Amino acid sequence: MNFFDAACQEPPLSHVEFGLCDDQNTTIAYTDVTDKSKWVATVKNENALAVTFTAIDKCVIKDNEHVGRGRCDAMLTTTSSLFLVELKDAFPPWQAGALAQLVSTIEFLKAHHNIDAYTHKKIFACNKKRAGFVAIDNEENKAFFREHRFRMDIQAEIIVVK
Repeated sequence: MNFFDAACQEPPLSHVEFGLCDDQNTTIAYTDVTDKSKWVATVKNENALAVTFTAIDKCVIKDNEHVGRGRCDAMLTTTSSLFLVELKDAFPPWQAGALAQLVSTIEFLKAHHNIDAYTHKKIFACNKKRAGFVAIDNEENKAFFREHRFRMDIQAEIIVVK
């Protein structure tokens, strides 16, 4: 399982803003720079860093692989950041399922790659129907970081940092 497989990656984007899309069908997630109505999440990249989008669900991990085990939709990487992203278009309750998919993906990723070189590691659970920020209990966030070494956000805005 190669999370950095070029066959599952789009060419790097350095736009200051772009969207992440998932048509919620049998196709892979993808990026878009023009049609905001399709965006499930908005990526803010004010430093115009090169951001590589990798489709995880249906590409790095195919539907017939690890059946019954969750995986997120996408991964965004820069030279110093690694973000795992789950894209939803669902009414509540959706958060627990999204977080379970992200945790499972972290476990897959760590089993196959050394990701220590990334200084910023974060998961994002994004929902088109609930685009606003969701407050996460500080203790819950700390516990999640201690266990997985990833920060956690439940919101549809992803900010790329240097």
